[in-house]
Order: sequence, then structure tokens, then C-alpha cells
Amino acid sequence: MAKLQLSKSALAREQKSLRTYQRFLPSLDLKRRQVMAERAKAERALADTRREMERRREAVRGKLPMLALGEVDLTGLARLAGVRIGTENVVGTHLPRLEDIEVELRPYAYLGRPPWVDRTAEILREMLELRIRAQVEARRVALLEQAIKTVTQRVNLFDKVLIPEAQSKIKRIQIYLSDMETAAVVRSKIAKKKHAAAGSA
Repeated sequence: MAKLQLSKSALAREQKSLRTYQRFLPSLDLKRRQVMAERAKAERALADTRREMERRREAVRGKLPMLALGEVDLTGLARLAGVRIGTENVVGTHLPRLEDIEVELRPYAYLGRPPWVDRTAEILREMLELRIRAQVEARRVALLEQAIKTVTQRVNLFDKVLIPEAQSKIKRIQIYLSDMETAAVVRSKIAKKKHAAAGSA
């Protein structure tokens, strides 16, 4: 760490730095609160999607108990054909945004399968979509968590390190400059007395 210069220019530099830190701290804290609000919103969306998935599972257990028998092969009935994910900038954090999900239903003989297979295919498609949505929402939550951590570190850096450090340096410089000014006044008075004493002799 560089040795602290005890001069008026150093004092002006430290005061400017302190003003800058104090100006940025509120905006950083506001950003942290905004990111926390976004995280809460993302967590609610994820919880809603997971509840919907569970609700669909319960509905399947109640309405299609024949699925448990495993007599009809449903392997590959619904297949994920494509997912389009974009990004959006939310309070300075780039988050994934689900744009489109494409699910293909495998063709099957309508007369060769029980009638409930149609509804099962639709439910499988819906569950695939919900699963992808939940994965994207979980990723959003994780990225917002990381953003909160980063912004909180910056807030703490300004609030607990940079501002107190600048204030301490300013105080040290001011004390030094005040002591130098007092010493100069004392030297001036002593010089005047000596000069007056020398003049009267």
C-alpha cells in the first residue's frame, strides 16, 4: 500500500474519492434491492411452475390410474423437439428467457391403442413444457442469487472499507496540516520575538 501523502493536494484527492464513494453507495444499494425483488419474483414463478407440475401429477394419478399398470408402451410418445431461449437484461443481469418450446408427439395408431393414450400424450407434452420452464426459472434464480452476492460485496466494499478508509485518511491529513499550521504560527511568533529582541538590543 502506498504511503499516505500528507499534503493539501492529497487531502483534496481523498475528499473527492469520498464524495464519489458516497454518491455511488446509494445507487449500489438500490440495485441490490432491485435484484432481490427480481429474485423473489423468479422464486415465486419457479414455485408456481413446480406446484403446477405437482397438480398435473396428482390429476394423472386420479384420472389415468391405468398408467401404473404399464400394459401400454408409452416410450417416446412425446419428445422434446426444440427449445428457444433468449436473454434479457434485468437490472444489469443477463437472464435466460424461455421463448418457445417445441414438443413432438410420436404418431401412433389410434385404433391400436386405448382411448386414454390421446389424453396421456397431451399430458406428457404439457409436463415436458413445464419441466423445461422450471429449469429455465431455476437458472434465473441461480443467476440472480449470484448477482445479489456480487452487488452485496460491492456495497460492503464501499460501506465498510472504502468510505471509512477515505474518512480516516482525510482525518489524518487534516490533523497533520493543522499541526503544521500551528507549528508555523508558533515559529512565526518565536521569530517575531527574536526579531523584536534583536531590534531592541
